[in-house]
Amino acid sequence: MNQIKYPKHEALSVALIFLLITAITQAQNTPTPAPTKTAIQNETASPTIETEIETANPEEVTFTQTDLTVITGNVQRPNGAVWFDDKIYVVCSGDWTIYEIEDRSGSTRTYIYGVRNGHSMVSEVNSNNELTLWVPDFATNQLLLVNSVRAPQIIADNLEGPWGILQKDEDEFLITSLNGNSIYAVNRDGTTRIIAEALRSPTGIASNTDYVYVANSGSARRAIEWFEKSLIDSSNDTPISTQPLVSGLQNVTGMVLAEDGMLYFAYSLGTRGVVGKVDPIVCQEKGGCTNDEVQIVVYTELAAPLAGLTISPDMRLFIHTMFRPEIYWVQLAQ
Repeated sequence: MNQIKYPKHEALSVALIFLLITAITQAQNTPTPAPTKTAIQNETASPTIETEIETANPEEVTFTQTDLTVITGNVQRPNGAVWFDDKIYVVCSGDWTIYEIEDRSGSTRTYIYGVRNGHSMVSEVNSNNELTLWVPDFATNQLLLVNSVRAPQIIADNLEGPWGILQKDEDEFLITSLNGNSIYAVNRDGTTRIIAEALRSPTGIASNTDYVYVANSGSARRAIEWFEKSLIDSSNDTPISTQPLVSGLQNVTGMVLAEDGMLYFAYSLGTRGVVGKVDPIVCQEKGGCTNDEVQIVVYTELAAPLAGLTISPDMRLFIHTMFRPEIYWVQLAQ
């Protein structure tokens, strides 16, 4: 093949033109920077492995799977749980039974039959000095009053997938409606009213004297939100607007405000179940925390979602996955 030969001055011009064209082409093809993975904007997107690695800071992990101890495996399909008086009460969605478990020995007995699927419970002692459990039954859309001396009593129904529950005061409970994207206030006589709407598949709910915290399992951006408890009785039928507490978490489920004042919650990192915590007052004062400010308390190898998160007054944390019978515990710092 014959090569084209240019005079020296023409060859120099051709080289300069080639370099100029190459520079322009590279500038046009330069990729835009990748978006940050800290704030997840797509509320329905599943986390990638890369997101999991960047979110889980190993320096913040206090306990791993090897630090957990199995207390029992006698409940076929455990779900919601609550600690009371050295015992754990667990709803089994496999046989519609609530079991009573000794919190140290793991000794297990049947407490009552007739609750199909409860994700959370409130415990109290009634006027006859009997333990009473208030259980939102997700399968039947009902709030049940339960004790060991009679069949579960229906207090309220049509609650659209009731999930989380807390005792607001002597008269009312707050119950999250996962399917209705709302929060109900339910009186002991069964009277119901909606106090908050436009949530995103709300699950866990907790409170202290002044504030209520609610988890949105359907939104990473709105993972945990809060509002003032005083607004419940002064809202005049106007739905309460929630404010951001923690963003950037996937599938937040159970939530507990423990004796140390910290808010503990179960969520997902990829397919793993994790328990994290924040100081809710600090997050409120700064207008909300992001996922990289969450301290990971327990990084498990259990399949998410975790269920039955409950913490005793002496800071023993109990947890399990929805897919296996083992219930685990670990002693947190006191």
